[in-house]
Amino acid sequence: MAKVLKNFQLMELGGMSVLTDKGRAEIGDTLGLTGCEISVNSIPAERGSEFVHAHKRNEEVYLILRGSGIFYMDGEEFPIREGSVIRVDPAGKRALKAGKEELLYICIQAEKNSLIQKTFGDGVVIKDVKTSWL
Repeated sequence: MAKVLKNFQLMELGGMSVLTDKGRAEIGDTLGLTGCEISVNSIPAERGSEFVHAHKRNEEVYLILRGSGIFYMDGEEFPIREGSVIRVDPAGKRALKAGKEELLYICIQAEKNSLIQKTFGDGVVIKDVKTSWL
């Protein structure tokens, strides 16, 4: 359940241990995202994806938060670890496998070529509003 206010939604996953049972937390719908999908995922030690997949329109970015393992991409396998960031084209055939520890990662999906402007073109500095630390 998300806390919904005028210009934002706040969701508490309840700690990463919640993923141990489910393996995945979809947060896009809960937060009301309209431009991308985000999931927080966990693969138990020495286990891997149950299938190889691709997408029709969405590219994906995988951010490895904890653990290490193997990333399969179009017939090749390469090592991944905490801090690895992998961008995958929609047609890329992909899968993941955890190493000796649980693999914890965030996956962000968005339609390829849908970004109209980047942060510096879209961001607006609000000079007349101050936070407690400014």
